[in-house]
Amino acid sequence: MSLSKRSINGSDFTAMALLGAEYLERNVDRVNSLNVFPVPDGDTGTNMNLTIVSGVRELRNKPSDHLGKAAEALSKGLLMGARGNSGVILSQLFRGFAKSLGSLEEAGTQQIAAAFQNGVDMAYKAVVKPVEGTILTVAKEAAKHAVQYARRTSDVVELMTEIHAKANEALQRTPDLLPVLKQVGVVDSGGQGLVFIYEGFVHHLTQSGTIQEKVFAFPSEAAAPEEVAAQRIAVPRPAAPVSAQSRLATEDIEFLYDMEFFINRKIGGKAVPFFNEYAFKKALEKDGDSILVIADDDIIKVHVHSRKPGDVLNLAMAYGELTDFHILNMREQHRDLLEQEAAAAPFAPVAEYALAGDISSTELLAGPSAHVVAPEKLHELAPFGIVAVALGEGIANIFLSNEVDIVLSGGQTMNPSTEDFVNAIESLPAEHIYLLPNNSNIILAAEQAAELSGRQVTVIPTKTIPQGLAAILAFKEEESAERNAAWMKSAAEQVISGQVTQAVRNTSIDGVDIQEGDYMGIKEKTIVSSKPSLLEACQLLMAAMVEDGGELLTVLTGEDAKEADIEMLCEWIEEAYPDVELEVHVGGQPLYPYLFALE
Repeated sequence: MSLSKRSINGSDFTAMALLGAEYLERNVDRVNSLNVFPVPDGDTGTNMNLTIVSGVRELRNKPSDHLGKAAEALSKGLLMGARGNSGVILSQLFRGFAKSLGSLEEAGTQQIAAAFQNGVDMAYKAVVKPVEGTILTVAKEAAKHAVQYARRTSDVVELMTEIHAKANEALQRTPDLLPVLKQVGVVDSGGQGLVFIYEGFVHHLTQSGTIQEKVFAFPSEAAAPEEVAAQRIAVPRPAAPVSAQSRLATEDIEFLYDMEFFINRKIGGKAVPFFNEYAFKKALEKDGDSILVIADDDIIKVHVHSRKPGDVLNLAMAYGELTDFHILNMREQHRDLLEQEAAAAPFAPVAEYALAGDISSTELLAGPSAHVVAPEKLHELAPFGIVAVALGEGIANIFLSNEVDIVLSGGQTMNPSTEDFVNAIESLPAEHIYLLPNNSNIILAAEQAAELSGRQVTVIPTKTIPQGLAAILAFKEEESAERNAAWMKSAAEQVISGQVTQAVRNTSIDGVDIQEGDYMGIKEKTIVSSKPSLLEACQLLMAAMVEDGGELLTVLTGEDAKEADIEMLCEWIEEAYPDVELEVHVGGQPLYPYLFALE
């Protein structure tokens, strides 16, 4: 049966989003398999899926027939749940989409096309150096075609069908724009994920039934995205981790009321004063801390720990109606926690803490939102605070022993979300905060969190663990924020990074023939060796790395590295490169037997 539709409302869009999310979820493995490098932790599909699951959850929590409100709900969920570059770009695409439709109860073809174009414009602005042949290209070509096609059709079904077809056409051309895709013989993974979402949109619009009649069983509905992600990593969750709060006196909790609420700026057409975010935060600081204000058009999210909750509410009421109140007495929580000997910290309900400098493998918390914080810095307002991303007990300990306050558990196998970074920033009482993402796929989420936090945050764009370690060693607490940022970035750029892992499929990249199960030596982002022998792969990688010089080689051993293999590798390095100083540390990272840093 041929279907046509002249407009969509909030219910229509919700149904489209639900089915788009299901189409992506069904094809996560396929999207992951398109990652160019045949590494065992290619996770574009996983990141996009966890991102859209967060958006769908928010959409379900705030259903609306109003198109603008429905799109805004999806956008907010995507924004806070964004993981990896692909997830951040996806969130920006629908953030621009939502802003374009914000005031509309329903929209026709030209308005929808304009919204897709606005999403593309916002996504391109979010990426410092956009690369063509990626999800950006797919979205851009589809939106451009939509704007042109909407001039000659009033049928939304026809328009969305054209958008999907054009997106798929652009996807097939991505290998012509990005040589590495053609070399490997795949299309862009992020672009493929977006095409699956659009395919779900089209399927809803063209099916005879309605999406509301179906029951979807995302894995995420049984468990939070963090729990799903935690199942994918090899670091065990402890039965009884050490609690920083067990060493904190209840009476020391100065700002005892944990408050979270929303300000709705739409209050029946009444005029409301201009919202000065800076002045609002300053007013909250008078009797509060851990302040987070996210202003997005007509909705403002507020989080604060305050001594005087009444003053906070009176201050906020001047700007609109207050909704979704959550006020907790943290002293009461702390007393209950001590009685129950629980390990969760009351200062950040979504995170868990262990003591910095006193962490063992049984105390390292699994999951992308878990992090470690030094308890002595929970209240004192320090001039600087540092958040780093790492996966592996040994690597986390190295960061914690070198000025890092919070370690977010994550990395190649698991990317922290924007919200994970925001929560870490919020929980750190410091005037200026540095973020070390330590993975190229996490930088955008860190930058998005820095923007949302409203705090003084600098993202040091470290792409590897070795770069992050070099950056932190360059940090000098007595220096200014600007000088530290410059030194840390410079130090990271001086490091030559290498890693070894096993190939998950047969392919050929950068002139290297790769067989499934081979050990690949990767210098920065280039595969330089692929051998059945782990030692031989390391030897060829080292030969490529020392071509650029270097005096100090640091080796971080993975959780599966065998003692005999480590000794053999070290003996070979000392014999082959006697002028290079060698340091070996237990990293404990999964999937990568060795990480190398040459300085």
